[in-house]
Amino acid sequence: MLPTFAVYVENKPGVLTRVASLFRRRAFNIESLTVGHCDKPGVSRMTIVVDTDELGARRVEANLYKLVNVLRVDNITATPSVVRDLAMIKVAATAESRAHVMQLVKVFRARVVDVAPDSLIIEITGAEDKIDGLLEVLRPYGVVEMVRTGRVAMVRGARSSADQVGEAAAVAADTTLKPVEPPDDDDDDDDGNVSHSV
Repeated sequence: MLPTFAVYVENKPGVLTRVASLFRRRAFNIESLTVGHCDKPGVSRMTIVVDTDELGARRVEANLYKLVNVLRVDNITATPSVVRDLAMIKVAATAESRAHVMQLVKVFRARVVDVAPDSLIIEITGAEDKIDGLLEVLRPYGVVEMVRTGRVAMVRGARSSADQVGEAAAVAADTTLKPVEPPDDDDDDDDGNVSHSV
């Protein structure tokens, strides 16, 4: 499996651009990138799949932490995880082939979400291999169009990075600068031996 990262970032404009630019500057190819809100307010979660080796994965993680808006980075490649991908596939379906296509949809536990006189739109969720398998058996019927979300992953068990992210987000959200009080010029201390450093 290619290196997979769960990256928690502040939900602010320009963060996605900064993350993507980091990969471009370091010449890493992003295989898959999904972004969405997570359970913590003001925080988004990115699942990033990168085409690199183990050394490159460590470099990616270190470089992501250098970005200001990044709250946490988890390399979940070797961690037991639930990994899913979603695809919608529009396939040509004539009156003769429609029943065969519907049987294939049933075998792959997918579902038909739209029916038109000359096509079907099929929705499938699962591992990438499952989606690739359905796509291959549908090709002879004529795949008109396809869209995939990319990989999303969540670590199995009770462990959650989001708890630590919530604390980091609270600290990051408190970026208000408090005004500095000007020095008091009405000081009656006339001691000439006092030195002030700036």
